[in-house]
Amino acid sequence: MRSPTPADLYPFAGQQLPCYVNGEFVRAAGSFENVNPVNGRVIATVTAADAALVDRALRAARAALSGPWGRMSVAERCALLRKVAERIEQRFPEFVSAEVGDTGKTLKQATSLDIPRGAANFHAYADLLLARGSECFEMSTPDGRGALNYSVHKPVGVVAVIAPWNLPFLLMTWKVAPALACGNTVVAKPSEETPSSATLLAQVMHEAGVPPGVFNLVHGFGPAATGEALVSHPEVNAIAFTGETATGAAIMKSAAPGVKALSFELGGKNAALIFADADFEAAVAGTMRSVFSNTGQVCLCSERVYVERPVFERFVAALATRARALTLGGPHDAADMGPLISRAHRDKVLSYYHLARTEHGEVVCGGGTPHFGDERDQGAFVEPTILTGLAEDARCVKEEIFGPVCHIAPFDAEAEAVRLANDTRYGLCAAVWTSNLQRAHRVARQMEVGSVWVNDWYLRDLRVPFGGVKLSGIGREGGAHSLAFFSEAMNICVKL
Repeated sequence: MRSPTPADLYPFAGQQLPCYVNGEFVRAAGSFENVNPVNGRVIATVTAADAALVDRALRAARAALSGPWGRMSVAERCALLRKVAERIEQRFPEFVSAEVGDTGKTLKQATSLDIPRGAANFHAYADLLLARGSECFEMSTPDGRGALNYSVHKPVGVVAVIAPWNLPFLLMTWKVAPALACGNTVVAKPSEETPSSATLLAQVMHEAGVPPGVFNLVHGFGPAATGEALVSHPEVNAIAFTGETATGAAIMKSAAPGVKALSFELGGKNAALIFADADFEAAVAGTMRSVFSNTGQVCLCSERVYVERPVFERFVAALATRARALTLGGPHDAADMGPLISRAHRDKVLSYYHLARTEHGEVVCGGGTPHFGDERDQGAFVEPTILTGLAEDARCVKEEIFGPVCHIAPFDAEAEAVRLANDTRYGLCAAVWTSNLQRAHRVARQMEVGSVWVNDWYLRDLRVPFGGVKLSGIGREGGAHSLAFFSEAMNICVKL
């Protein structure tokens, strides 16, 4: 797969992106603009699905459960998933261009992570489903003849998939692939900020021969709009969502009357712990990744960094030196860091930079917006920023900012580091940097999170559980955990 060049144009330039319902690409009366965050230009318009179109999509998904899709064998479904993955790989440059057009993220990330992982999700769940076994238990009976219990896995039904704007294609396919592998039908809604790669996915589903109604795509906003119509609809059996905690709470409220199954991966205010015995250069490089990757717009990013006091000042200085050296720009500028997703989100992040100063924090580097002297000044760029000196109860330490920023604070003892890391309403992940193997295991087990990395960050195996505790989510995704959510285990007892 080759890397795209500036000649690989955004695939929907000047067009209106359609919805995809019951095997057809459809447009409705309502629409909204798709804005490139690099320069603020409108690059396309997007069909906004109203309640009637959402209803049509969900009824098509319900009907498809009893059609050819419902009669396919596991092997046939998995073969179709592989066709989807292969078609994504064949259209790789288009997917990359769609993703960077919506997000402004670097080509390096889109070509090495976002789009390859999207294709890999379909391959991975085809493999996992084919390898999944079932339980079988023999039991005694009063007449001595016994009985046999065995389990079968059935689809949950119609699944609503709602993906965020930070890793749009990766996280959309992370849910769609296992949902389809288990025999469900899907109505997917991407973020209104990032509709393009999901629209290409609908094209790929169509080209691969996925039956009508099995995969449906509706574009639009959330509250009192497309998203609310989707999650509150009685045809929905399960909801898989990644996004803000407040949005997850609203979805839960809408889903409650129907007692729908929920899988939520929500926000984080993640900690990185750097002990004095850590490999210093590796810890600095790893923390650079965990703070500034994707312009800090990853739910796993480290916004709170705690450093053992003997190396605190040296660590702050080293991280700041590297942060100041980061280059900013668009995907084709060979930059280290792109813009935020929108100017509205930029204003939110800048408000926290300002708040840090009013909360008596020190801005070690950054804290504002860059100046380019060209059209990028109309984009959504902010400077990579490092803060120190804030109290632990400061809003900038407690609230998720979701930008290229961290607060660094010292600690003196292991127990103090653990206490500080866990002093948050969130619990998604943590990173621990130490050369002491016993400490690594000891501290990792004490973290109140769903994932801990030791001497690394964002090293992911698609088979392992992923999710959060506290306000960071409900349930686990990945491997057998996703298959368990998207299927119902049914027991059959046979008297012998």
